[in-house]
Formats: sequence, C-alpha cells, structure tokens
Amino acid sequence: MQKSHIEQEKRTVEIMIRLYCRKKEKNPELCDSCKELLAYAYTRLDRCPFGEEKTSCKNCTVHCYKPVMREKMRVVMRYSGPRMLLYHPKEAILHLIRK
Repeated sequence: MQKSHIEQEKRTVEIMIRLYCRKKEKNPELCDSCKELLAYAYTRLDRCPFGEEKTSCKNCTVHCYKPVMREKMRVVMRYSGPRMLLYHPKEAILHLIRK
C-alpha cells in the first residue's frame, strides 16, 4: 500500500530533523527543540489547506509556519538536504521526484 503524500512528507521531515539533531547538534536522541520542531511540522502538515495536492512548502503560496519555526526548518533543511543523499539516498531521491 502506498503512503499518502502527507505521510511521505512527514517521513521526510522527520528524517531531516533527526539527521540534523544527530549529526549537527551531536545528540544521540532528539533534543527538546527538535522534538518541538517535528511536532510543529506534523501539525502544519495535518492542517495543510491543500491536503494531498500540496506542493513543497518552499514553493507554497500560503506560508503557514510561524517565522521563527520557518527559520528553524530552513536551517535544518539546509544542513540535512545534501546529507540525505549519503544517509538516506532512497528518501532523498523520492523527495526530489515529489517536488
């Protein structure tokens, strides 16, 4: 059974946040700040007005993230995006295709 678009986005964002927390911040488990960001991202994805028809958040016309959380996510993605090819190549390729 294929996952929904929103579920795939959740998986990708979780991988990126975990990668950032583990490699950049050197935490063996998600720190409180990264847990908060992940929970926030899940909530935003669940409430996305475009649902399964959503584009990538970067290209969206409706920015539903608070500015502070948007900046945190931008930092995480800037760090984790290129590294996903090394640590999670399948997810990285699927993410690029879905864009």
